[in-house]
Amino acid sequence: MKDYLVRGIVDSKNVRVFACSTTNLLEEARQKHGLWPTASAALGRMMSVVLMMGSMMKSEKSLSCTINGGGPIGTMICSTKGDGKVKGFVANPEVHYTYNDTGKLAVGVAVGKEGYLEVVRDMQLREAFSGRVALQTGEIGDDFSYYFAASEQVPSVVSVGVLVNDTNEILASGGFIIQLLPDATDEDIEYIEEKMKDFPAVSALIHEGKTPEQILEMIFPDVKILDHQDLSFECDCSRERMAEALYSIGKDELTAMIDEDHGCEIKCHFCNTAYQFNEEELSAIRDSIK
Repeated sequence: MKDYLVRGIVDSKNVRVFACSTTNLLEEARQKHGLWPTASAALGRMMSVVLMMGSMMKSEKSLSCTINGGGPIGTMICSTKGDGKVKGFVANPEVHYTYNDTGKLAVGVAVGKEGYLEVVRDMQLREAFSGRVALQTGEIGDDFSYYFAASEQVPSVVSVGVLVNDTNEILASGGFIIQLLPDATDEDIEYIEEKMKDFPAVSALIHEGKTPEQILEMIFPDVKILDHQDLSFECDCSRERMAEALYSIGKDELTAMIDEDHGCEIKCHFCNTAYQFNEEELSAIRDSIK
């Protein structure tokens, strides 16, 4: 199944809905970053939510999310421009924990909950919108549900999941978001709560071959799908951007790189691509600084 998301509305229950499949793009991120299973699960859950949040705004507006719960995985950052492309990384990709009682990947342990979730939306206005909440569980889905309610005053169900096989490859990744519209009634809320009680894990449904549309139809048979969007893991880094970063470090540091290291290598945090600069290139950058 290719990676894509759908956006829809359920008039009878006064909700808007989003669902996505992100298996392939997470596998690409896993390979680029060398992610261990629990790190894959944490980043995959976060990227799924960020992509669905990105579809809530017009393209060419950027959205960035940062999570730091004080756990061994460290800081996690994901970013999108609402165009279906996402980039992201975790500070420590070599993290793997499971819960003793269930054997499931212990994302909450890896992330921790003594920290925050921050969302920054750059709507190309004078100031970017920023919202920050305390982490509730570190399991990602619960934390974004709390963020929507506390920071944006939109009651939401956020369900995300990742399935990893014995060789660390991604078997399934994706999720869905249900958001109450202003006209939602107590009956609408009760219907959703009842549906969610024994609802299967979203990663298991995707692994079985269920599409984002079919998952939403399991909850709301009368859902109306409004649009589709293809998804991919794609970074906008470039050699030119890395050269600009070298300009900012100053002549003294550049001279040290030239004299001591005879060049340098810069890696992009988001996609792990390495860029090499030799002595001549560093000298040209240094000499062009006024």
